[in-house]
Amino acid sequence: MNESAASGTRTPTTHRAYRWTSSDGWSMRDELVTSEKAVTVYINGSEFATIVCSPWDLDYMVIGFLRSEGILRGESKPDVPVIDYEKGTVHVTVEGYEESLAGKVFLKRYINSCCGRSRASFYYSTDAMLCRTVTSTARIEARTAVLLMNTLMRKSDVFRQTGGVHVALLAQGDRVLAFHEDIGRNNVLDRIMGQCLLDGIDPDGKTVAFSGRISSEIVLKISKMRIPILIARSAPTDLALELADELGITIMGFTRGNRLNLYTHVERMEGLPDGIR
Repeated sequence: MNESAASGTRTPTTHRAYRWTSSDGWSMRDELVTSEKAVTVYINGSEFATIVCSPWDLDYMVIGFLRSEGILRGESKPDVPVIDYEKGTVHVTVEGYEESLAGKVFLKRYINSCCGRSRASFYYSTDAMLCRTVTSTARIEARTAVLLMNTLMRKSDVFRQTGGVHVALLAQGDRVLAFHEDIGRNNVLDRIMGQCLLDGIDPDGKTVAFSGRISSEIVLKISKMRIPILIARSAPTDLALELADELGITIMGFTRGNRLNLYTHVERMEGLPDGIR
């Protein structure tokens, strides 16, 4: 773990709770709860945004967020942020930010057809600028997808202790390249993107396993990362599947135990019988 990440702690806090069960009635106990923090990001000394997130690995969190929003561009490794965990501030230097289009249009609503030809819509200007169709030839077996999901759920100590975080991992085949936890389902994917940028991991052609629901926002983030395969524990929405279909992303949902649902771009699934394609 890098030095800045070491300053944040995953240690849960305790809070008094009253538990009721049909067999025992009411009892009082201390429950473990996960931590949450509002972190204010400054770019070139000016306040940019406040992110509510888990208070650890903030370098990955912030760099991934800024890349997802189009503030950081290009393939060169960005500067490591200066983090004050006590004050909840992160300072980032971005050359040319004041003149950049992304800085001027951040969070401005932008309703436009995805790829110019469907009912699916981008919400923000940065989505329209950054999302591209994923053309990877990567393939995966159903057994590998289930294995990755089971690995994901086993790795999260914070989730097992508190039930209060989302988790995600980046994998190549069945090998885990990155793993992150956060209270926000969008944040946990930003953390993966941030680690890819800071640690020199190429996400192209890789797989993401994810604990949360697949919304259109999640699909857009996956597209920005150029990830061809997304495996989720929970359900997708109809708009998410429409976007995934057009953006070239294979979606698997309800991946639990030894089963999964395959929704889009089924050509990436190894061993799928021709009769059900």
